[in-house]
Formats: sequence, structure tokens, C-alpha cells
Amino acid sequence: MSDETWLRTSIGGSTADAITIRGRDLATELMGQVSFTELAFLLVGGRVPTPAQTRLLDAVLVSLADHGLTPTVLAARLTYTGAPESLQGAVAAGLLGAGSVFLGVVEDTAAFLCELGERTDGSEAALRRAAEEGVRARIADGRRVPGLGHPVHKLEDPRTPRIYAIAEEDGTLGVNMRLLRAVAAAHADATGKPLPVNGAGVAGAALADLGFPPAIVRGFALLARTAGLVAHLAEEQASPLGMALYREVDRRASP
Repeated sequence: MSDETWLRTSIGGSTADAITIRGRDLATELMGQVSFTELAFLLVGGRVPTPAQTRLLDAVLVSLADHGLTPTVLAARLTYTGAPESLQGAVAAGLLGAGSVFLGVVEDTAAFLCELGERTDGSEAALRRAAEEGVRARIADGRRVPGLGHPVHKLEDPRTPRIYAIAEEDGTLGVNMRLLRAVAAAHADATGKPLPVNGAGVAGAALADLGFPPAIVRGFALLARTAGLVAHLAEEQASPLGMALYREVDRRASP
């Protein structure tokens, strides 16, 4: 008889009369007992977060939920224009654009910081040295430094100081968030052009400090942005702009 013990999951399951999530009964231990933010942490991290960790993760999710008529939102709205019977397709279309320019920066920043953090002992001097080395290497290779700069918020991304303030208030300011500050300072010194820490960058640093590996943090950005996309699609249903946008583009693009 073959060994089939590999075919299992620790995330959750169900029987005829119960549903379990991470070993907890969904109806009696989780519903009405934990917030969606706490549940997301439990699902991905495998443990219930502390109140301070919950507050930081919640702030990150709120910060990433929406940013106006971005390309990802337009993709969702235009997909809905063409296929109004497929709300899920429109949401998926909006999520598919989460890459190196939009939302994917969360993962890029977390990976960059975690790599630099492996070279330090956590002291301010060590973080500064690691940041300077990392920035120099990026500049020498002609690569951008993730987590810095924003096309709209040229001087300061309003989300950044708030997330830092929450982390400092609750004692969840970790190595990665501290390192990101050092990276911003090192980049300004190296280029003479100060760039603000953007919201996606500080979100990635915060998620890394909460213990999530870089390869999964983009998932939280997608989770947050789904709420924004659903809101835009609700608005598209009530006050559509997709067809008008298409017609305007078509008119201007005509030879």
C-alpha cells in the first residue's frame, strides 16, 4: 500500500458538522472572536498575532487597499465593461498587474531588505553599512533601489510616517523598517537626490518584520487591493466609466 500521508494540509478542513482553520473551530473559536486581519495572519503565519502585530498588519492592509484610478483599477473596470457577467474576471484582471511598478514593490523591498539584514547584527552602525553597500551595488548595476520614490508623492508618501509611527508606538519597529530608513538616507547621500520611502516599500518592510518571508508578502498586497477593486467595480456598476473611457481612447487614437 502506497504512503499517502503527503496529501494533507495544516491550513484547514471540514467535516459534516464542523470547519477548522489552523486547528481552531471556525464557528465557535474564530467567528465573532477574531478580526479578518487576525484571521489572515493566522492563516498565513500559523499563529494568532499579538494586538500590536495585528495593528501593524491592519495598517499595512488599509494602506494598500486603494490608490485611485491606477492601471490595475482601469484593467478591472475595462474588463468588467467587456464582460459584466464576470465579476471574478474583472477582479482577477486588476490583480494580474501587481508587478514591479504597482504592488510588487512590496515583495521586492522585503527581499532586498532581508538580504541586507543577513549581513548585520542589528546595530545602527551595521544597518547603515549594509544600506550603503546595498545602495552602491544597485547603483553600480544600474538597478533601482526598491521602496524609494513615488510617481505622485514626490516629497513624502503620507502612508509612510503613519506606519512608522504605529510601529514605534507599539514596539513592532523591527530591523527591516529601520534598515529601510538607512537605505533611504544612503541613497540620498549617494545620488544627491532624496527620494521618499513609498507606501509599498514600508509595507514590505513591516510585513518582513512581522515574520513573513519575502516570497509571500505580495499576497497581502493582493488581499488588500482586492477590497479596493471590489469597490471600484461596485462603482462601475452604479456609475460606469469603462465604455466612455474606451470611446475616448478610441477617438483620440483614430488616424
